[in-house]
Formats: sequence, C-alpha cells, structure tokens
Amino acid sequence: MAQTSSNNGGTDEVLVEETGSVRTFILNRPKKLNALSLQMISRLTELFYASEEDPNVKMIILKGQGRAFCAGGDVSLCFQNPGNWKICANFLQKQYTLNYVMATYSKTQISILNGIVMGGGAGASIHGRFRVATEKSVFAMPEADLGHFPDVGASYFLSRLPGFFGEYAGLTGSRLDGAEMLACGLATHFVSSDVYYLNLQHVMPIYNCFYRKSIRFLLLLCVNCSVCYHNGNTDMPLYM
Repeated sequence: MAQTSSNNGGTDEVLVEETGSVRTFILNRPKKLNALSLQMISRLTELFYASEEDPNVKMIILKGQGRAFCAGGDVSLCFQNPGNWKICANFLQKQYTLNYVMATYSKTQISILNGIVMGGGAGASIHGRFRVATEKSVFAMPEADLGHFPDVGASYFLSRLPGFFGEYAGLTGSRLDGAEMLACGLATHFVSSDVYYLNLQHVMPIYNCFYRKSIRFLLLLCVNCSVCYHNGNTDMPLYM
C-alpha cells in the first residue's frame, strides 16, 4: 500500500492511502477531533476533483484519525477576526463547495463514521453514497446551540428522514448513536469498529481484484458476513 500525505502549513492534516482503484482520505487532526480547517477543506476539494478525473480511481473512502470522524468545521478564524466578515464568508464558501462536490460526486464514496460526526463533519459524510456507523458513532447538528441553523446541506438530508425526526434533530441538536443513525437512514450500514478495522486491510486487495461496484461485497468481507447491518436502501444514493 502506497501512502502520501498533504503538507498543510507543516502538518499533515489530510493523509492519502492508495490501494489499487481505491483512495482513502484520512482526516488527521485528532487533537482537534478532526475539525475541518480551511487547509483541510481546500485539500479535500482538490483530492475529490483529482480522483474524479482519474479513470484508475473507482472508489473513495473517507475516515478520521483518532476518536472522531469529524467534529465539524473549525470556525475559530471567524471568532479571531470578528471585524472581518470576509474571512468567515470565504471559509463557508469553500466548505459549502466541498459539500456540493461530495453530493454530486460520480464515484462511490464511503464514509467511516467511527466516533464523533457533527456539524461540518456530517456535511463531509452524509452526502456520500454509503455511510458506515459503528458502536462509537455520535451524530449531532449542534448549530442550534450556537444560534445558527443546520447548514452544510442538512436541510436536504434532515428533511428526508422519516416522520419529524429531521426537524427534531435539527432544532434540538440532540445526539444520536450508531444504531439510531442506521434506523433513521443517516447511516446505510452498521458494523463493529473492532472487526471492521481488523479486516479492512486484508480484504481491500480482494475487492480490487473483483470490483463490481458493489459495496456490500466489501462490507461483508470486512465483517465476515456476520455483523454487518444495512437499512435496506443501500442500492440508492442519497442524491439522485
């Protein structure tokens, strides 16, 4: 497996692993719970564009380093420069552009939601075709607590949850665990984190040899066909 790293201001905030036709993008800011900095957003956008144009890339896996997938967007720049609204506007513009790229992406994206996934982290994952939750997943849209509204495309995916579940999650910022994410459709699959990561590195070469655009094949290999649950809608992408 070849691995390359992006260089963002002297730190590798987005790592890239290449395994055959699969590219794995790893959010690597664990001390900040992988909160998306402006550099990370720019780098991810660049990587998604490049991968879409590369005919050798068939699938993107997005995951986080440490105990979080992504705790949201790092808006500290906005608070550090309260008199300069353009800095915050530029940050949000780039973040929303990344959300749009993911939502309209032509290739399969799998988001491994192992740990905290909140706010901007949801925007960087829920738009993908497959979202894999684990027993460690914690989802929330806490913008309401900050006097903001659920952005990053949440008005789309929350409004499509069953009943009034989306309105409840958006207005209250309540936290959901992995099983609840699967039940309401925010996640498409649920696997044990220990079993998944134990087997992923072994089955990726098999998946590359027999690639048939079936993520179920990969997930079942990862969990030995025994502890993978899905919500029944995995053949349909969230965005058409």
